[in-house]
Amino acid sequence: MKAPLAQALPLSLFKPPYHSLEPVRWDDRRFVQPISPGTGLVWQLRLGSWSQVFEVVRRRPPGMALIVILPAKVDLDSAPELLRVVEACRPHSILPFHHEPHVEDLTALLRREPEDLSIEVMDYLQWRGINVDIEVRQLIRKTIDLSSELRSITALARSLYLSRRALGRRFLTNGLPVPSHWLHFGRVLRAALRLQTSTITLAEVASRFGYPDGFALSNQMYRLVGVRPSDARRYLGWDWLVEAWIHTETAGGGFSSDMHRTLARDIRLAPLPQANADAEETKETGISSRPPPRPPRKERSPA
Repeated sequence: MKAPLAQALPLSLFKPPYHSLEPVRWDDRRFVQPISPGTGLVWQLRLGSWSQVFEVVRRRPPGMALIVILPAKVDLDSAPELLRVVEACRPHSILPFHHEPHVEDLTALLRREPEDLSIEVMDYLQWRGINVDIEVRQLIRKTIDLSSELRSITALARSLYLSRRALGRRFLTNGLPVPSHWLHFGRVLRAALRLQTSTITLAEVASRFGYPDGFALSNQMYRLVGVRPSDARRYLGWDWLVEAWIHTETAGGGFSSDMHRTLARDIRLAPLPQANADAEETKETGISSRPPPRPPRKERSPA
């Protein structure tokens, strides 16, 4: 199935349920308003001027995954500029030239698991303004890497050859959430990606990532990112999940006041339709209770 374009516009929104593309002008108000979770932005470089929409694409709402579709050919003189434009916009995926992009291809791109999740997440965090030194970047990457197999902060500290206190200090002195939050966020992010890329049950995904049952996974996902597994399966991509976690941590005091100011000004993620999400979650888990949001922390401890 091809996604018809009503107008020859370079930008299109690709929103749930992912049936078609919606062309938008570069000055559309939706670029400065809350967006639906799982929304992708498709940029066809063959259409229009790159410079006209570059800043809009680069400063798109956080959580909006960018899919770039290359032009059919590029002059040698223009190739370096094209590379700089694409790199600066931090695309989720890059596709070769297509006259009319297929929605099945775009859906598969949003659904795919990153080859290196920790690198992708770190790139996203830097794009969002979380700039820390190389040592802390490596700790974040290793924490997300190890989240596939480790379940506790003690095991994480041991694997990083640091004490729990020393590990916590590295994060807190840089204005970041405590290490345990990064570890468990990595776990729920991996679980969410598995839900998107497979048809296995919530209980099977929970077992794969060390949770006693689907309800335990659902509870922790809700506490950490404010969404349910059914939302993670319905709204494709991972950018919006990282943004949802940033939103939760910011609201709960996980980031320092300086980092909070950097992040809060760009949070424009629309709230999920929670009533529908809870109804679908009840079907899958048999449990309809919603845990309360995690309260803001009054004191910040190293772990």
